[in-house]
Order: sequence, then C-alpha cells, then structure tokens
Amino acid sequence: SSSAQLGQIENRRQELSQAIVGLDESLSQARIPAEDLSAQLADLERSLAQMEGSHQNLKSVLDVRRDASGQITEQIEDRKQRLDAVENETSQLESLQKNERVQEQDISQELDEARKQIKPAEDQLSEAEEAINSRLEIEASLRRQVRTAEQDSSQAELSLHRQQDQLDHLRDRIAEELGLVDLPLEEDIDGQNPLPMGEIIGQLPFVKELPKGIEETIQVRRQQLRRMGLINPAAPREFHELSQRYEFLDQQMTDLEEASKKLKQVIDELDVVMEREFNRTFNAVATEFRAAFTRLFAGGSARLVLTDPDSPINSGVEIIARPPGRRQQGLALLSGGERSLTAAALIFALLKVSPTPFCVLDEVDAMLDEANISRFRDMLKELSENTQFIIITHNRGTVVAADTIYGVSMGDDGVSQVMSLRLEGEDIK
Repeated sequence: SSSAQLGQIENRRQELSQAIVGLDESLSQARIPAEDLSAQLADLERSLAQMEGSHQNLKSVLDVRRDASGQITEQIEDRKQRLDAVENETSQLESLQKNERVQEQDISQELDEARKQIKPAEDQLSEAEEAINSRLEIEASLRRQVRTAEQDSSQAELSLHRQQDQLDHLRDRIAEELGLVDLPLEEDIDGQNPLPMGEIIGQLPFVKELPKGIEETIQVRRQQLRRMGLINPAAPREFHELSQRYEFLDQQMTDLEEASKKLKQVIDELDVVMEREFNRTFNAVATEFRAAFTRLFAGGSARLVLTDPDSPINSGVEIIARPPGRRQQGLALLSGGERSLTAAALIFALLKVSPTPFCVLDEVDAMLDEANISRFRDMLKELSENTQFIIITHNRGTVVAADTIYGVSMGDDGVSQVMSLRLEGEDIK
C-alpha cells in the first residue's frame, strides 16, 4: 500500500544518504579519478531527487486518502445516529398502532350496538317508503284521470264553440237571404229573438221534410241573384249622363286625332326644312372652316365630317385636321396649341357664316406662339367689322390689336386700381 511504499522509499533514501557519505569518505582515501567520482555522485544525487519527488507524491496521496477516510467515518457516524432516530420513531409508531387497534375495537363495539338500535327505525322507514310509493302511484293515477277529463272537457268546449259558430252562420245566412224572421229557440240554446215588429218580421213555416230538388233550385236562384247584382234605381239617369259624357269625349278624341295628324305633318315639314337649312349651314361652315384653318396654320388642311350622314339632324360633327408637315388625324391627337387654333378656326368660320353682335373669348390664345398670334390677330381685325369682340387675354400680341383695354394695375402703394385705355388713331386717352 502507500504506507509500505513510503517506508521503502524512506529506507532507500537513507541507504543512498549513507552511500553518499561512504563515497565521500572513500573519495578522500581512494585513488579513483575525480571525474568518475563526480559522475557517480551526480547519478546518485539525481536518484535521490527522484526518490524525494516520489516520496512527496506518495505523502500527498496518503494525506488525501486520510481526509477521505475521515469524511467516510463522519458519514458512518451520521447514518448511525439517523438509524437510531428511525428505530425510535418505529417503536413510537408501533405503540401508537397498538393504541389505535384498541380504539378500533372499542368503536366496532359501539357501532354494533348502534346498528342494533337503528334496525327497528330502518324497518319503520322502509314501511313508510312503501306507503309513500303506493300513495304516489294513486296520485299519479288520479292526475292521469284529471288530465283525461280536462282533455274531454276541452274537446267538448271546442265542439260547443264550433256548433255555436255553425248556428250563428246559419242565422246570418237566413237573415241575409230571408230578412228578419222569427226563429224559435230551444231553452238550452243561447240567442235573442227579434222584437215583435208586425209585418216586418216574417214567420217561417215549420217544415218536416224538404221537397226533392229544393237544393238545386236554391243554387240556381242564388246564381241568378248574383248575376243580377244590386238594383240601382238611378241607372237611367246615370246612363243618360254617361252617354253625353261619352259623346263629348269621343268628339274631343276626334279633334285630338286631327290635331295630332296636323302636328305630325308640321313636324315632317320642319324636319325637311331643318335638314335643308342644316345642310346648307354645315356646307357653308365647312367651307369657311377649311379656309380659316389653312390661313391660321399657314398651310395644312381640315374638314368637318358628319358621324351619321343619313340623319344629319341627329348626327354629330367630327373634325379631321392635318397641320402643316403632319399627317391627317383627329382633334384629340393634336397638341394643345393646335387644338386651340383649330377651335378658333371653327369659331371664326361660324362668325363668317352667321355674324353675331358680339363675341366673348376667354384665354383662347394662351397656348399660341408669336407667329400664330399674328395670324390670329389679323383674322380678329377682319371679323371685328361685323362683330364686336370681347377678349380676356394676357398675350401682348393680342392686346396690341385692341381698341379699348381694361385691366387691373397695382401702384407703388400696393393698392390695386382698375385701368382703362381707349386707342383712337394716334391719340391715347
């Protein structure tokens, strides 16, 4: 074991120490060369150092094992103490168990005595329960009988109400078909006889047996009465009034039909005149439009086309334009300035065909350049001989052609004021 190894190492260390001492003594006496002795001495010292290292390691291992042995010893003592405590508890539990067994025997004896006392009461209780069950069965049977009686009573009342409704219906039919009659009622039938009013109230004869075919005869008479309906004594007077009303309305209807025919004839004549005048005006405007377009664009061509030539009055008008250097296309495909100039050409064409006293133009030249403004201004001057133009514009080229100018100016003081200029010849006012 570790102790034995430690003892052997200790003995070996002592032997080596004694050997070294002996070598030192013999070194002084022997004639061995000093180098060999030094080598041997170094080997012995190395062996001694190794033995001392092993001695220290074994000593540390022994210390560790001694500590572990001490801990194990303490654990053993602790468990012995716990075992003693458990044995004490076990002995206490055994004594308690013995006491509980004694108490259990006492309680069992008491229960036996209580059972002996309870048994007569249980017998009485079972007898009472049997009596209650029999009474409940009798009660259930009586309840079923009561429900059956209530159902029979409800059916009887329902049948009574139905019979009463049938009786009332028969009374109503008799009163409707025969008038006021005296109907004798039995004592057990509710009802009220009419007052004795002499001849107004009829007495029905007592019939034991109905004659054959009476029901068919009654049905035929009822059908005849329904067809006849109510008698209206004022029917002749109403027929005379309705006849006069019918003759009057018939005459009015005849007059309206004749007036409708005349109106249709006038409408047809107006359609012919309108179509003729429209075609004439359209052709004139189309001619002037082509000329105005070519003049405003300084070239190109344009024309007006009817979308439905077969019905000129209901037809729309489409503009087909070809500006200079461009291909022929619709108005929607032109640029903003081209559309403005095309619209101006159409307005000028309308004014040439049918001049108006005045014409208001609002920012129609906003998208025109200088060259187009010049041609636009020239045509305005020509048309102003027959039409007075009122133009809202910010274009200087258009303002130059105006005879009178109205505008708003702001002075140095920041106050706006209305300004008007009338140009007559060379004098400016």
